[in-house]
Parts: sequence; C-alpha cells; structure tokens
Amino acid sequence: MLSNLDLIREFVQNSIQKKEILLSNPALTAQTVYKTNQLTAKGEGVIATFQLSNTLFEFLISPKSSQWELINQVLAEYSYLLKGEVDSRGFYQYQYSEVPKGYEMHCTKSVLLWRAWWKYRKYTSRLGIPLELLIRTRDSWYPIRDLIISDGLLYIKTLGSEIALDSEDLVTWLSKIDVTKTKEMPSTET
Repeated sequence: MLSNLDLIREFVQNSIQKKEILLSNPALTAQTVYKTNQLTAKGEGVIATFQLSNTLFEFLISPKSSQWELINQVLAEYSYLLKGEVDSRGFYQYQYSEVPKGYEMHCTKSVLLWRAWWKYRKYTSRLGIPLELLIRTRDSWYPIRDLIISDGLLYIKTLGSEIALDSEDLVTWLSKIDVTKTKEMPSTET
C-alpha cells in the first residue's frame, strides 16, 4: 500500500506528464474527473487539482489540508512554487519555476530554514555575497544575508529587503548542493 507521501508523488508526477490517475490509500484518493486530476483527503474533500487540458502547468492546493506540508514538499521536489494569493475557492496556485543550477529547492516551515542557516552562517563573514542559501521574494531568488529570531518571528534579511515569518509559516528556499557529498566515480584505468 502506498504511503501518503508516495501517493502524493504519484499524483504530481502523473499530472505533470498529463496522465490520468486512479490511486487510493486509507487517507487519500487520486483520480481523474472530467480531465482534471484531483487529490482528495478523507473528511476534507478535494485538496489539490491539476487541469490536464490546460496549457498552463499549474496545481491548485488547499492550504487548510492536513496534507499541506507533504504536498508542498513534493511540489518543491518538482520545482513548483506558490504563486499569488488564495483564489475564490480557497486554493493557492503553484507553477513551475526554474531552479538555478547547483541548488536544491525546499518548501518547509521557516524554523527548518533557521536550522539550515546555522550550518551556513559561517559563509556570511566572507567577503562578497553569501550564495549558500537563497529565498524567493518579488518573483526572484535573493541571497540570505542574515536571519534573526525575535519575539517568535524569524526575520530574513536579503539584499534590499527584510521578510518577517512566524516559525510555523511555510517558506520556499534554495540550498547549494554540496559537491563534496557526491561520490567520485572509480577510475577505469588499469
């Protein structure tokens, strides 16, 4: 039986490939209804949709769903970002966004960005602009210059602006892929 995470991944992958879907587990159902892939949760109804006939590749996601964090995680894996405000039905729109080469996208609670910051903060003392962590604001990626927690809020300083987030708020951010973690290929020379 598919876990919720695996079922959501199948829903997203099939939708991106414009394929119909029919999967279920005790908590979630992914199915195609009238050329729309829908993800429904027991007791919640429709929590995500993708129009197969639409030329625009976008997901509509309910922020009130118990699966909100998992859906955001999977959409980040496939480079889909939150765009705009809640629509009249109460759904957020997610569209594909190119991830800069050498980075990995994350969509997490802001407190997890804070944890990552502690790992990378040593780079902020170097000359130049630290490029290890980037955050999306004003439809572009900006390097994070500093992170400060005060009165339960996380203040993120970028070039030219400051963003205030609650520790439970979801935030989309990039981290540089650590090239030292990639395995070297063994030599074929004899």
